[in-house]
Amino acid sequence: MEIFRQLRWQDILDIILVSLLLYRLLLFIKGTKAVQMLIGIGVLLLASLLSSYTGLYTMDWIIQSFWAQIVIALIVLFQPEIRRALARMGETPFWQSFTSAEELKSLEEIVKASVALANRKIGALIVIERETSLNEFVEIGTPLDARVTREILLSIFHPSSPIHDGAVVIKGNRIVAAGCFLPIMLSSEVDKAMGTRHRAGLGLSEETDAVAIIVSEETGNISMAIGGKLETHIDMVALRDILTDMFTSQKKAAQ
Repeated sequence: MEIFRQLRWQDILDIILVSLLLYRLLLFIKGTKAVQMLIGIGVLLLASLLSSYTGLYTMDWIIQSFWAQIVIALIVLFQPEIRRALARMGETPFWQSFTSAEELKSLEEIVKASVALANRKIGALIVIERETSLNEFVEIGTPLDARVTREILLSIFHPSSPIHDGAVVIKGNRIVAAGCFLPIMLSSEVDKAMGTRHRAGLGLSEETDAVAIIVSEETGNISMAIGGKLETHIDMVALRDILTDMFTSQKKAAQ
C-alpha cells in the first residue's frame, strides 16, 4: 500500500506511454525478421548474465564488447523498416491504429473495387491479411505502400498493367504488394473448371487465416475463399456484410 501512496500521476502517465510504445513496437515487428533478431539478442543477454555469474571473464568481455556495437548493427540491418515506420508516423496519427474507422473505410473501398471489376469482367485476386503474416508472399511480389482505394485497385488489375497478374495483398488500410504468387490448391476435390485465381485463393486460405476475394474474368462473379472453403456468387451487400462482420469481430476478440 505504501508504494501506491507514493505513486504520482506522472508515474502513471509514464507507465501508460511506455506500454503504448512497447505495444506499437510489438505490432511493428510482428511477422518480420526482427522477431528472430530479438530472440538472438535475448540469447546473448542470457549468455552475458550466465558468463558474469559463473566467472567466465573472457566470454563476458567478448559479449560486452559486442553490446557496444549492437545499436549501430541494428540501425544498419533494419534501415528499410525504420525508414518506413518513421514515414508512417509522419503521415498518420499515433492513435490511428487503435480505431477501426480507417480499416472499415478500406473495406468499403475493397467492396466497391470488387464490384467494379466484376461489372467489367476484369479478373482479380485481393488478399486481406488477418493474424497470420503474409510476408513470405509479399516478398516475392512488387512492393507497394499505398492507401486502399477503389481507383488504385482498378488500375492494378487493369489488363494493361504490368502487375495485373497475381494477387494484391492488403494489410490494415495499406496495399503492401501486388503481383504476388500464391500456393495453388491441387486437391482432386476442387472443381476442374476452377481457374488459377480461385485455386490460388483457396490454397492461401487453406494455409493461412487470410481472406481472398476472387473476381472471375469469364463470368464476372465474385467469390471469397476463407479457411480452405470457397463461397461463390457474392453480391455487393453480402460482400460488405461478410467483411465488416469478420474484421469487426476480430477487433473485438483482440481487445
